Amino acid sequence: MSDWDMTLPRAGCDACGRAAFKVAPEDFRVEEILPFEPCGEGEHLYLWVEKVGQNTQWVARNLARIAGITPSSVGYAGLKDRQGVTLQWFSLQLPGKGRADDLDWSSCGEGVSVLKTAWHNRKLRQGALSGNRFEIRLQDIMGNPDEIDDRLRGISLNGVPNYFGMQRFGFDGGNLDKALAFFARKLRLKRDQKSIMLSAARSWLFNQLLAQRVREQTWSCLLDGDVLTFRDSHSLILPERRDATVSERFVSGELHNTGPLWGRGSLLSEGEVNTWETSLAERWPELCHGLENAGMNQERRALRVTPESMDWCWVEGSLLISFFLPKGTYATAVLNEVFENIS
Repeated sequence: MSDWDMTLPRAGCDACGRAAFKVAPEDFRVEEILPFEPCGEGEHLYLWVEKVGQNTQWVARNLARIAGITPSSVGYAGLKDRQGVTLQWFSLQLPGKGRADDLDWSSCGEGVSVLKTAWHNRKLRQGALSGNRFEIRLQDIMGNPDEIDDRLRGISLNGVPNYFGMQRFGFDGGNLDKALAFFARKLRLKRDQKSIMLSAARSWLFNQLLAQRVREQTWSCLLDGDVLTFRDSHSLILPERRDATVSERFVSGELHNTGPLWGRGSLLSEGEVNTWETSLAERWPELCHGLENAGMNQERRALRVTPESMDWCWVEGSLLISFFLPKGTYATAVLNEVFENIS
């Protein structure tokens, strides 16, 4: 398969206009939020790092080099955009606190600064974050400011389709092509590369299911066969386990409907929802069977996400937007509901 169609429908139908995104690194700021504070003791040195124009894995390798440890002894909660200014934690396992006294963090590399350090008793694991705070400047706006404001107000109340970002799929869907080649045993991958390709395949299938529900205007509707999840956890409510409070909690945003992250096992949805989800295996059998054979298990992901603490203002023709999103969700999903060609 080739020629992957990356076009995804908007909940708000047409975009409100166009905007220049990431004109300068300072136009896209991301601050990682952890669910805990370093405790002040232990053998893991936490570094609060600002990076500009560098990717997370490159920074991690440089930190390992400076500390004289293996890259596997460096932890981080998530990969952050290279194009922008990002603040995130790294952990370095350094048995014996004296080893950190003489380390020179100034040689981390261009665009990288260690702003503060703290000790903790556990390594920072992938996924161990609450989410990210975004501060975004959009320039060269082409569109009606009143219409843009109305769309943003709607997003702050009702959320957006929780699409995976296009960066998951690589240039022109290259990661999906590699996933198909891997599933067909035509390509060998290292462990980290395999993880990227498997994630790309699952993300593509999820986006296709969500796109179908957006077109049918059911992505934010509570249907009888929907599996629900909580805003603040990954726990699930199966269709047969609902109580009288579910409808009100769904409307309030405490609960969200979900779609499948494909893998082995039975789908948990029922009725019409199950029919839609089962059709994924009929439309993209190579991806679905490949994920199952690779040992992935069925999981669920919320179909919608609502930005928290969302605010925006106009400054000299530019639009400044800030909001918090939970881990695993994408700022581009928010921006694409308003503007064309944000990636």
